[in-house]
Amino acid sequence: MQFRMLGPIEVVDHGEQVPLGGTKQRATLGFLLLQTNKVVATSHLMNALWGYDDVPATARKILQNAVYGLRNILSAGRAGGDPGAAALLTQPPGYMMRVDPERVDLQLFHKWVGQGREQLARGAAEPASALLRDALALWRGPALADLVEGGIQWPELATIENTRLDVMEDYFDAQLACGNHHSVLAELERMVQSEPLRERSCGQLMLALYRCGRQADALNVYSRVRAVLVESLGLEPGRGLQQLQQAILVQDPALSLARPGTPDPFTGRAEIRAGSTVPSATTPSAATPPAAPSPAVSPEQAERRPPETRVPPSQGITMPQQRVSEPAAPERRTDSTRRTVSAMSVRARLAPTLADVAPKDVDALLESACHVVTEQVERFGGTVTASIGSMSLAVFGLDGPSDDDARQAVLAALAIRDLLDVPADGDPEAPRLAVQCAVTTGEVLLRHRSHEDTPTVIGSVLDESQAQLSDVPAGQVRVTDSVRRASEHAVRYRLPDPASGSWEALGARDEGHAEEGGAEMYEQDILRGLVRRTRHRGVPHLVTVLGERGTGKTRLLRDFERWVTAQADAPRILTGRIPAAGEDGHRLRLAAQILAAYCDAAPGEDATAALTRTVRKLFPSERACALLVSRLRPLVTTDGIGVDDRFGGPPVTETMSAWAQLFQQAACQEPLVLCIDDLHRAPDVVLDAVEELAETAGSGPLCVVVGAGPELLLRRPGWAGGKSHATTVTLDRPERVTNEQLVRLLLSASGNEDVRTLT
Repeated sequence: MQFRMLGPIEVVDHGEQVPLGGTKQRATLGFLLLQTNKVVATSHLMNALWGYDDVPATARKILQNAVYGLRNILSAGRAGGDPGAAALLTQPPGYMMRVDPERVDLQLFHKWVGQGREQLARGAAEPASALLRDALALWRGPALADLVEGGIQWPELATIENTRLDVMEDYFDAQLACGNHHSVLAELERMVQSEPLRERSCGQLMLALYRCGRQADALNVYSRVRAVLVESLGLEPGRGLQQLQQAILVQDPALSLARPGTPDPFTGRAEIRAGSTVPSATTPSAATPPAAPSPAVSPEQAERRPPETRVPPSQGITMPQQRVSEPAAPERRTDSTRRTVSAMSVRARLAPTLADVAPKDVDALLESACHVVTEQVERFGGTVTASIGSMSLAVFGLDGPSDDDARQAVLAALAIRDLLDVPADGDPEAPRLAVQCAVTTGEVLLRHRSHEDTPTVIGSVLDESQAQLSDVPAGQVRVTDSVRRASEHAVRYRLPDPASGSWEALGARDEGHAEEGGAEMYEQDILRGLVRRTRHRGVPHLVTVLGERGTGKTRLLRDFERWVTAQADAPRILTGRIPAAGEDGHRLRLAAQILAAYCDAAPGEDATAALTRTVRKLFPSERACALLVSRLRPLVTTDGIGVDDRFGGPPVTETMSAWAQLFQQAACQEPLVLCIDDLHRAPDVVLDAVEELAETAGSGPLCVVVGAGPELLLRRPGWAGGKSHATTVTLDRPERVTNEQLVRLLLSASGNEDVRTLT
């Protein structure tokens, strides 16, 4: 067996990938492999899996189950007659993974890096480059990438990542010494872009650009890295980088690549060609005049310097004497792009009933209203670009054009109107704000400055939005015809005045259930957005809809299911419900129903045959297929009753773990949505499996949407807590807010408790 850690964790046996089970089992294997052939204490392992403050009471039992599962996997290697097969041993005070280091890619990486650095220290650049290149080729992504995406944050992983960056710089040193500055230029640019604070790679990029005849670009790199260091850390570049900049400015001959067989004055190493010998780095070249006395330090002195001031090898240890001038000011570049966006103008002006309010209270009220506008705009994915007095301007689509920009802008405007412009309920004397909103769409010019986070937005569409605002009656949201066409699938409109050409937005469509008091469109938007996000990013997500009876939880899930099914490229959706106590149904009935629906047996086809056919498509390995089928068979043949309830039946934990593993793998083949209602009634083993579905980041676009009552949090206070791919939506019973309550709320939010003048 081969163990791969430099990327998603994998175990490969005779060319076939071995299924590793759930997240805890994979994490156990990953942590033990980080400590290969060393004993890891049980307490240390549990803290790594759950964190020091979140270790559950059942942690030791879960860990034992994970170890048991891993031993079953490793036993296949020993059964195949492999004398060097890995073994997971129990050794007080914990466990040890005994494995040949040659079979772990991380150990191979360290071995080849050590050999490459030895060659580099001898001046043998070409063999060093080959060894370092092979070591870096072992990486398939961040170390243990699937566990990291699931929320694992072990210090050892950060150390491994920093080592990889150091090795990349060693590789660039070797390539530059070989004269391959053209071939590594693109890699260096990507490296500097992703790691702008690493001065060594910045210096390597400057040298490569200079040797490619791009002197101005090399100096621009220095300006950018200096700007980042000054703005982020308040530090100037190290002396080595400053000397390199000065050498480029005067086109110092020492920067030019030396002829084959002579030491490179910049790297301190000889350029290697096939069949040539490696001269000493201290031997002067006849073709290169001796350098003038320089302020450079000896290697021993360089090693004693603080890391940030050390001269990197690729920036030269000997440099001609140069007068160091004041570093150049940070460069402020401006990039311009044109983009189609949706613009929303909002004015929350004072109603006549507030005319006698004290100025300080009016200012506090307007400030709080501005906070409400900003909060709602950002909630719907927009950006507030300007706010003056009672007026705000927001833009949707700055991150990139989308078909949803217009819809999101209108929904944000409706939300702002509903929060700030509350009807008077027949009391003309009630205090209120009068809100007007206008939404337009069009092309703008975006100017990105290197020292600013938000771009400057220029375009006539902004003026059009503000001009339209003056004709909008108080309490209304008006949009242009182009906005109406782009969003009418989600928003209801009417045309109050054909001559004006503007449409009034009445409210969000709720799939025909608004009249019945159906679920809020805002919660629907959250669910739909998370499905799109899951599909776009290719990672699983667990969405929990919490609500008491009567809050519309079941209706929300039903409407969500209809929406998913109606999509043109709809993902496959599987639904189920946990039966209540006393209803006809086994405790694993939900898992059985969803599995049977996924297997989709043909008319007259045996359930076991359908299960085997389905599993074989997902797991080509005959051994893995047979194991999963044996654990899942009772779900499709006896509706789950045969699990752990009769002699010879598989343990319920194994069956549900296999169930979760199947759907994680299924999501790798096609986007998948699981929709489960009344999850708070489920047994613990089902809750474990559902929560596990969204923990493995490598499982593909799998969106798990569950509805549950508050009882779920009583049973599982930490449900989905702290997970990077989990969201909770809470449904509350609607309460009517009066005008006076709204104004009091806004003023109290601004810190003003004296509101007697308003009432």
